[in-house]
Amino acid sequence: MKLSVIIPVYNEVATLATVIAAVRAVPVDKEIIVVDGNSDDGTREVLAQEEQRGDVRAIYQPGRNGRGGALREGLAVATGDVVVFQDADLELDPACFPVLLAPIERGETDVVFGSRFLRGRPPMTFLQYWGNRAVNAALNLLWGTQLTDVETCYQMFRREAVAGMPFDRTDMSFTVELAVRLIRAGHRIVEVPIAYTPRSRAEGKKLYWADGFVSLWVVLKYRLRS
Repeated sequence: MKLSVIIPVYNEVATLATVIAAVRAVPVDKEIIVVDGNSDDGTREVLAQEEQRGDVRAIYQPGRNGRGGALREGLAVATGDVVVFQDADLELDPACFPVLLAPIERGETDVVFGSRFLRGRPPMTFLQYWGNRAVNAALNLLWGTQLTDVETCYQMFRREAVAGMPFDRTDMSFTVELAVRLIRAGHRIVEVPIAYTPRSRAEGKKLYWADGFVSLWVVLKYRLRS
């Protein structure tokens, strides 16, 4: 199987090369797609250097279109049998890709999420932890699921599972929209545990408390529309 790794990036000059190197080191057949949201801190220059090595496809957005917008652009050009998202920070380790891929390779499912919660409470702030719990509880209640980490970055799925699927969100809530659409399409989501090393706001974390309320609204909106 060929794996398409889509990396959305905005102002990650300090970590982008390290993340790309970690993705390169994963022993699976893959393509690397990096979508830059008009960074202005030197990230684009780093990406241009990585692109010259010939194994990175770079998309340079003329303006910021959100994490979801970047992922959607990456999906539009992906050619792999399976797709996974990888943020450009160092919170998650792509070395776990083979573990995520295994249930798909075995034919058990078409969709795998990497859960930060299956091994207990991860090292999150109070608001981040309970915001995640609230979104998960709402989704499980409204959609009859038993997911533990719907807002995970590590969403891996067969590309054909989303072929022709329409999307609305371009912000952080795209993650939740994708999960809901996969559930509504009848896909069974398998979760596997992943390690998580969060970074602080001072280190460049871009998730805000208000993003949780948007995600809750997305869960409710798609339930009402179905």
